[in-house]
Amino acid sequence: MLFRLPSEEELTDNKLNEFIAKHNAECAFRFKHLKDAYETDYQIFHQKPKPDYKPDNRIAVNFAKYMVDTFNGYFIGNPIKISVDGDAADNIKKYVELLDQYNDQDDNNAELSKICCIYGKGYEMYYVDELGNIGITYLTPFDAFMIYDDSVLCREQYFVRLYIDSNDVLHGSVSDAEKIRWFTQKGKLIWEEEEKIHGFDGVPATEYVENKERTCIFEPVMSMIDAYNKAISEKSNDVDYFADAYMKILGTMLGNDEVKHIRDNRIINFDGDANQLIVDFLNKPDGDTTQEHLIDRLEKLIFQIGMVANISDENVGTSSGIAMKYKLQGMSNLAKTKERKFTSGMNRRYKLIFSNPVSGMTLMTLILSSLVLVSAGVNIPSNVLEESQIAGNLDGIVSQETQLGVLSVVDNVQGEIDRIQQEENQKAEYMVLGRNENSILEMITIIKEYAERNGEEPVDVFNKILGEGVNGNEE
Repeated sequence: MLFRLPSEEELTDNKLNEFIAKHNAECAFRFKHLKDAYETDYQIFHQKPKPDYKPDNRIAVNFAKYMVDTFNGYFIGNPIKISVDGDAADNIKKYVELLDQYNDQDDNNAELSKICCIYGKGYEMYYVDELGNIGITYLTPFDAFMIYDDSVLCREQYFVRLYIDSNDVLHGSVSDAEKIRWFTQKGKLIWEEEEKIHGFDGVPATEYVENKERTCIFEPVMSMIDAYNKAISEKSNDVDYFADAYMKILGTMLGNDEVKHIRDNRIINFDGDANQLIVDFLNKPDGDTTQEHLIDRLEKLIFQIGMVANISDENVGTSSGIAMKYKLQGMSNLAKTKERKFTSGMNRRYKLIFSNPVSGMTLMTLILSSLVLVSAGVNIPSNVLEESQIAGNLDGIVSQETQLGVLSVVDNVQGEIDRIQQEENQKAEYMVLGRNENSILEMITIIKEYAERNGEEPVDVFNKILGEGVNGNEE
């Protein structure tokens, strides 16, 4: 759901209450359902109980959590880095590194990415803390929503943050491009008199999305997950049925004591005509093959439609590099889409932060410099030996940059090229220094020998060399 308000229309109390009501409805009917799925609270646990005489096992396989954690680790398992070019590159890079360290941003990025995986979207809010530093925090869709204008560009107009206190009273704040206001909802909105100028050049928050549709990563396969849980639960029930099968005794009537004796001692001993006596177990029709086929088919469809690789598959670990890429193709496509959305959100992050005077930077500095967000690459197992062989075969055919780009151990190709050049320069310097040292030692030895032959002091000979020089034959 996208909340929109015409740019020329004011955000009135009635309109804000309307947005809050729609947000609460979406939280109750959508986000809670997704949150429950991630936390292993599935439909199977809320079905009507079966009669007491029937097994009623409830088993849930948490595909949702598996898909979220697997994809999130694949996407952002390696921390995001930045590359800066321009006259102010060093200052910008140092400030961003300090900013990220102050806010523990590597962890924030990972958590924000996971929130997007679970709910399809998440929020990041910026503020100036009590120490006068810029703070960054992430929020779930339960805690906030963004209001956009109705233009084609869909610009941010208001950011609404909500929370409920211990008395179940709703509190919140509304941020526009200039200030922040606080309110309490008690039947109607009660606004605090205090307003605060936040100092950012725009609404101090960013909405991050998993994709354009804002759907979570496991939402398309929720019905399949429920069907899988139902199928495997019934499978468990069938096991109990077979374990407690009824014994059939035809041709005689047993008393209660005899039945108890058979049940306790597992012994059957009857007198009489054995041909007229039938003793066996009632067998339930065996649907094991059908059940296994259904379970296998559902599992394959869940990973296929969800486009997340089943890395627990025994064939994954033995796959070659090219085979592994084919297995991960679907997840790679999802990651590329998310990377573009995430990059867009992070670009907005740094534009807003640099616009605040507290940062000590300027937005123009950021604009004139080229700040590029660089992902360290997806987090997948790599065959370094295979990659090194390919890189070696490319020597002399492609550029060094392309050659190094093949290696997964190189996260920053340009930085690696710079380090290689630096090492080569150092080696050259050492070689020159070594030759000079050898030459000096040789010269000292020659001077000493010359002085001894001619009965002179080495210092005098050295001065003679520097001043007049020695006899050409003796030199």
